[in-house]
Parts: sequence; structure tokens; C-alpha cells
Amino acid sequence: MKKLSLFIVCFIAVASLLTASSSYEELTKNFSVGKVETQSLSVMTFGPEGILFVGDAKGGKVFALDLNDRVENTATKGFGVEDIEGKLASLLGTDAKGVIIHDLAVNPISQNIYLAVSRSDANKLGFWKTPNDITNANILLRINPKGDITEVDLSSINHNKANIPSVIAEGKSTNYRKSDNRTDAITDLAYDDGKLYITGLSNEEFASALRVLAFPFGKKAAYSTIEVYHVAHGAYETEAPMRTLLPYQLDGKKYILGAYTCTPFVSIAVDDLSAKKHMKTKTLGEFGFGNIPIDIIQYKNKGKDYILMSNNSKALIRIDPNDIPSQEALTTPLKDGEYAVGIAHSVLSRVGITQIDNLNEKNVLVLQRMPNGQLNLRSYNTDWL
Repeated sequence: MKKLSLFIVCFIAVASLLTASSSYEELTKNFSVGKVETQSLSVMTFGPEGILFVGDAKGGKVFALDLNDRVENTATKGFGVEDIEGKLASLLGTDAKGVIIHDLAVNPISQNIYLAVSRSDANKLGFWKTPNDITNANILLRINPKGDITEVDLSSINHNKANIPSVIAEGKSTNYRKSDNRTDAITDLAYDDGKLYITGLSNEEFASALRVLAFPFGKKAAYSTIEVYHVAHGAYETEAPMRTLLPYQLDGKKYILGAYTCTPFVSIAVDDLSAKKHMKTKTLGEFGFGNIPIDIIQYKNKGKDYILMSNNSKALIRIDPNDIPSQEALTTPLKDGEYAVGIAHSVLSRVGITQIDNLNEKNVLVLQRMPNGQLNLRSYNTDWL
């Protein structure tokens, strides 16, 4: 849940472009030092100057944190920590089943890794239960390239915050889940070109929403309610939130690429977004029901762009963005015997992977559950994906 968009030659080049376009002083001029009054570290992503954006679903806010983490690391080495749950448990004074990792984000400047964590009963996680459904993350941890793990002190940090408009009320249910949906007030966020794109549920009649928030903060977020044609269900739906998203430029035009539970893959032209406008996404593909997509990133394999998506119950899915323009919108239900339809995609032989993010130009960082049940933090060389 966590993605600095990549639109040019490599991951590090993007960080350089972003830092050059807006100075640190300009981006943080409205920041102040103090306690970060967040109620949940629901989802995270990095923006320019190593600023970490945190979506607080319970509080209905987005926080921008100045981590003072701007020393450039241009190494292209891989990284790994075995039994990450055990190591976090030792740090936090519990056991491996007493820790839940809610999200992961890599600072593209320093390659420091940040984890949103809670001391919670991991046994409560289930097929349809995400970490944020179990509890609210309230611990932010940093892992440096040497593997040292430290807690980020949120009691005194330079930061700013912005309210998210029309978030779904606590305790409110919809047909989508039939329970408290506040945990999905913010399901993902992604930064691109001075804007933060935020998905989640609103209190509007059509609950699913996509907000656009300018950064530095100051203006109110604009938002559109959105609906998706769900091929597996054979219906247009407005109550299920987009689970993960990625801003992406294609043929000189910017799009939001995203995925929903069960697993429609969609696009929205950024130019079509406007405040309080209802719109339909374009369903490009259906990758199979019984699944929750978790993260979507862009990376390069031997110089060629690919889109990579991780899931809670499927292997990694890879999409060639060059196939997007020619893919017609899907508007009819699955036929008997059909499972996945639409845009061509590859299912990679990398299983048990949940969170993913770009580590550097040559490596993608993942959280991967191994066959023995151990959770490892490891990287895959992009030439192997």
C-alpha cells in the first residue's frame, strides 16, 4: 500500500528529479515539530525529499512526515532479513505471533525501509482479514541497509497533516462488507507530480472514492466517487474501494491504474478526474476471484517497463503496460468456465508475497511467507521478475 511513481529511466533518477523540482524548504514550510497525532498508520508511501506520507484511516487524515532521511544511497545491492516477525517481536517484547506488519515503504533516496507495525494477535488474520481489519498500527520502524532496526520517535517530529473529505463514518456498514467499514476509509495512497492520490470509502451514496490532494498541503482535497464493472460479479459496483493504485504515464497521458478485491484491474485517465464528479473506471482485466490485491508498482526488467501486483492469495501478477491502450473495456460477465479474462498477464512463480516496493534500480523488496511459515524480508533482482 506505498508507491512513488516511476516515469523515467530508473528509480533513483525519479528521486533526483523530484528533489530538484521542489526544494526541501518549499515542501516543508508549513511543517511544525511536535507529536504526530495519528490514530492509525494504515498505509504509507514516499514523496520527494524523503517525506513519508501516512494514511490514517481511523482518523480520516493524511500525515506528511519529515524523517530527516535524505542521504542518497545509489547502491544496487539486494537486501534480506530472515524471520522478520521474530526480530520485531524481540524488539517489541512479544513473540512472533504477537506482531503484525501493516505496510512497508522504501525511502527511494536512502533505501531505508519503513514498517508500520502493531503488537497484535496475528492468529486473527484470515482469508478476508487484512492487518488493518484486526487493529490499528501505531509503531513506525526503520531498517537501514545494514539490517539495524530502530523505532521512529513520533512524539517529536517535523510534520504536517491534511483532512480527507467525506470519509465513511465509524460503525457504518455497506453491502460491500456488512460491518464497520472505517478501516477502508483510506485503502492506499500514491504520490506523483505534486499530488497525492488517495483511495477509500466515503460517506456518499456511491461510497467508493478517489481523492486528489495537492502537496504541500493547504488546499482541500478534491474527490470523485468511482464505480467499477466487476466481471466476476457481472455488475457495476460503487461500494467496494479500490485496494491499491499506481499513477502511470502512457503515450503522454497520465492514468491511475488500480485493482479491486476479486480482482478487477482498471484504469482512470487523470484528466477525467474532477471534484465531486462520479465516474466509471475502465475494467481492463479480471485476474480471478477470492483474492485481495495488496500492492502495485512499476519496475524495469532489462530496460523494459512492467507493472507488478502482489496479492493475499495469489502469486505475483505481471502486466506489460504496452498492452493497456489496445485493451477494450470489459462490460460482460464471466462465462461458465472462465476465471481470468481481459488484458494479458503473467503469473510469476513467486508465492507467499504480500507487501512489495522498489528497493533500488535493480531490486524489488518483498515480504514473503516461506513454506515453513517464516516471514522473510527479501529482495528479487528485477531481471528475474
